[in-house]
Amino acid sequence: MKLQTEIPLKPQPHNQIDYKSNVLLLGSCFSENIGAKFEYFKFQNVINPFGILFHPLAIENLITRAVNKDYYSEDELHFHNEHWSCLDAHSKLNTTSKEELLDSLNTQIDETYNYLFSASHVIITLGTSWVYRHIASDNIVANCHKIPQKQFLKELLTVEQIVEALESIISLIRCVNPKISFLFTVSPVRHIKDGFVENTLSKSHLLTAIHQVVEPREQLYYFPSYEIMMDELRDYRFYKEDMLHPNTTAVDYIWEKFTTVWLSADALETLEKVSSIQSRKAHRPFNPNSEAHQKFLLKLQSDIESLKSEFPFINFK
Repeated sequence: MKLQTEIPLKPQPHNQIDYKSNVLLLGSCFSENIGAKFEYFKFQNVINPFGILFHPLAIENLITRAVNKDYYSEDELHFHNEHWSCLDAHSKLNTTSKEELLDSLNTQIDETYNYLFSASHVIITLGTSWVYRHIASDNIVANCHKIPQKQFLKELLTVEQIVEALESIISLIRCVNPKISFLFTVSPVRHIKDGFVENTLSKSHLLTAIHQVVEPREQLYYFPSYEIMMDELRDYRFYKEDMLHPNTTAVDYIWEKFTTVWLSADALETLEKVSSIQSRKAHRPFNPNSEAHQKFLLKLQSDIESLKSEFPFINFK
């Protein structure tokens, strides 16, 4: 008896990710979940240089500024609640020092620009079509930073606006790296603060726009994270206590699906070696001074050195 429907998936025949790949992950908090998996299994990756970016125009802005090396100036920063912030970046970059924030933003622009040259894959996870426009500057922002609501207007991006933003992202990145592969996905996180109907409308705009852009023959791909959550994991036991975010079990499940499609056979083999080392490193011995544990540590170190000889960038510290 089958107790769930499954999204049909098969291994990607071209441009798979391996341990020689350089992956840039951009977008919503779900991109951080998947990025954490890349980190844990020791892939080469960069996750959200400007912090979490929920909508496509925020991602487009980051890429535009990075490719054009359009650095920030002091008059683009905002002081509120005793912190300096940038409306183009997530609050994790906020600081009490204006100079520190400015340096951080412009450093991230440089690092993003440099990483785009070596990146093999860009994974873009879109979270919402709802955006906020800062009235004073007439700019759509990435984050409101708890600045009073009266300073913003809420808008729903049209499918056409999203398509335009995605095409701009693709074009800009390919100006510096023509061979890069793009992988688009929609975050399964539910933005219920916008409203139940409004969240569904928002996701539908994202899905429609992405599928107007996706073209595997041009290395523009789609991975159904959203559909896996909605159709295969149709139960609140797969959500965190807020009933909005996928829990650890759900993230692990979607990651496993992702690996079967997007990781090469060699990468899967290496991943298992990394997983074994990570598990053994987390082991807490009953008797650290025992002969058995010393042998355990020697074997662990030998396996680490063997892996590092093949992939020198891997670091387990």
